[in-house]
Formats: sequence, structure tokens, C-alpha cells
Amino acid sequence: MHPTPRLKAGIFVRALIRRAEVEGASAFIVRKGNEEAGAIILKVARLDGTVLVLNQARMGDGALVWARPLGEAVAEARAADWCDKQVRFDPDLWIVEIEDRQGRAFVDEAIV
Repeated sequence: MHPTPRLKAGIFVRALIRRAEVEGASAFIVRKGNEEAGAIILKVARLDGTVLVLNQARMGDGALVWARPLGEAVAEARAADWCDKQVRFDPDLWIVEIEDRQGRAFVDEAIV
């Protein structure tokens, strides 16, 4: 079995932002990571003071999924603290914020 080729992080982020904007949401880069292979964190802000944080993960079979490291939506301050800790651990990390009242993440992969 061959691993699925990975899309470069910068290309993925720009496509995600465009996809969100086409659907009527706002999205922007909070922190630019490594263009080639930086990991990506999504902050989905529902504009009610809560944020759903998603980070990329791989399943046992190698499939890409989005995990909820903080569970369901949390206060913005808690999400920001968690993201700050992740950046200290991985300086190549991207953080993308999506502002969408419906809480859509605009990703094709499963959210687990």
C-alpha cells in the first residue's frame, strides 16, 4: 500500500481559505508555518465567543483526519493558550482561523 501524497501546507491553507470565502465565511492565516510541510491547526470561531479547535492527525491506516484536541467548542482564551503551547512545540505550525456562525470547517476529511 502506498501512502497518499501530501499536498503542500501552503497550498492546502490557501485552498481552504478560498473554499470558506466562496461559502460565505471568513478565513485567514493567524500564523504562517512551513510552506512545504508544516502541520495545520484550524480554529473555527462561531462568533459567539467559542472556538472549535481541529488539528491534523493520521489514523492507523494512514488516512488524514481532523481531531478535536479540546473536545467540543471552548472559550477563545482556552483555544489561544492551547495554540500557543503547540507553536512552542512545533515552530513550523500553521494556524488558520475560520469565522462561521454555522461552525463549518470546510475540510473533506473526517472530524473525529
